[in-house]
Amino acid sequence: MAQLAQFPNDWQTALVLVAHPDDPEYGMSAAVNRWTSEGKRVVYGLATSGEAGIQGMTPQECGPLREDEQRASAARVGVNEVEFWGFPDSELFNTPQLRAKITEAINRIAPDVVLSLFGGPEWAPGFPNQRDHMEFSAAVRDAYAALPEPGPHWLFESGPLATHAVAVSRADIDAAVKALAEHRVYLEVLDPDTPVGEQAFDQVQRTTPVRDDFGGRRAVVFELISD
Repeated sequence: MAQLAQFPNDWQTALVLVAHPDDPEYGMSAAVNRWTSEGKRVVYGLATSGEAGIQGMTPQECGPLREDEQRASAARVGVNEVEFWGFPDSELFNTPQLRAKITEAINRIAPDVVLSLFGGPEWAPGFPNQRDHMEFSAAVRDAYAALPEPGPHWLFESGPLATHAVAVSRADIDAAVKALAEHRVYLEVLDPDTPVGEQAFDQVQRTTPVRDDFGGRRAVVFELISD
């Protein structure tokens, strides 16, 4: 396991930019809980409402339900600022309109650090990434690169590649499990044979590996894209 740097801690506001509801919970919410517990401000910006994400449910029914699940999920880790931008689920592209919205959110919220999604083609061999994620990641990178100086201090992505990590406690992990489990309807349809709590626990365990270089503690990893 490669030695990772400590995630920076000398900041006050983070903006988490993702494509869909549940994206923050599949990787970074244990870290978010640690940060909000320390008094840091974390804001979620979601490009879509995930309205195409539940099989057998119309977008008109699914979108509001997934927004409600995401707000409840965010609250579990101390986040009470959650924005939904209304871009079409499963039809995200790195367009001028999306980049403009990302830029507007960064300028308005003025974060010290921006956290976004992994944009590579595969999470692991045989596990392809979603097009929405890849397009959204590219839009965030492009919008960030075009910001005038001084902008946010750092841009990180959450995914399988890692340069930095933040150690998390049992309380952070428990909060992350509860946060993912708030996506109850989504998870029940995604895997009807596995209880929601079990799905959430297994996912959080996978994304908070025990790290010898962090004193044998569990940690959430991030890749530094720009500083």
